[in-house]
Amino acid sequence: MSNNCNMDCGSCSEECSERTAPKADFREKPHELSNIKKVIGIISGKGGVGKSLVTSMLAVTMNRRGHKTAILDADVTGPSIPKAFGITGKATGNELGMFPIRSTTGINIMSINMLLANETDPVIWRGPIIGGTVKQFWTDVIWGDVDYMFIDMPPGTGDVPLTVFQSIPVDGVVVVTSPQELVSMIVSKAVKMAEMMRIPIIGIVENMSYFECPDCRGRHEIFGESHIDEIADRYNIEVLAKLPIDPRIPQACDRGMIELFEGNWMDDVAKALEG
Repeated sequence: MSNNCNMDCGSCSEECSERTAPKADFREKPHELSNIKKVIGIISGKGGVGKSLVTSMLAVTMNRRGHKTAILDADVTGPSIPKAFGITGKATGNELGMFPIRSTTGINIMSINMLLANETDPVIWRGPIIGGTVKQFWTDVIWGDVDYMFIDMPPGTGDVPLTVFQSIPVDGVVVVTSPQELVSMIVSKAVKMAEMMRIPIIGIVENMSYFECPDCRGRHEIFGESHIDEIADRYNIEVLAKLPIDPRIPQACDRGMIELFEGNWMDDVAKALEG
């Protein structure tokens, strides 16, 4: 029992041996015209590790494998998904709800940049408003039939990840990291948050893992020796992919052509999701 327990079990989401009422369920239902089978959160303990890149590449990979995919961009203050897909149009809606924008290859996407007058306008909102916006992307958007929805989370363990985990039925999370020892320590925070929220951890993706020299074909660890395998062993989690430092990948994002990336780095992640 928590020290702050008010004995109101019906409004509490904590597991407790003293519970006298069913656990509270704060999850929201999606729009009645949406049929979403699996929801996968992409999380990281800090920014700058390539979380949005991994989200984009996973959605593209699953789409290539014949699945209907979608991306809910929950990084409201730092949205980058539309840029990666070359989307500049604005979302539309009617009395039934909002409609996501479909990418060139058919991936449904919703991001705050699709609702702003200018994509460079800053979103200067407090946490509750940002959390409410993310929930509306889930409840008010008509997603249609979706096999896999990927939620691009903001970094850290703050308001928005908490809102997503409590409000949306997330089936599992993929943790994104980079090789630096500091980042590996931060990964532990993200992993522990997922465990505390009882969200299954599908695996870890390490970005910027190595550089493959085009001349000698040797692999060089630009950011030093990776510690991610040690972290994975500690928490009994599988490292599903290690992405190289490849100039073609950020170039594809900058040009809005991430759907054309070449490489099979995400195949093991896709197999884990399908399994």
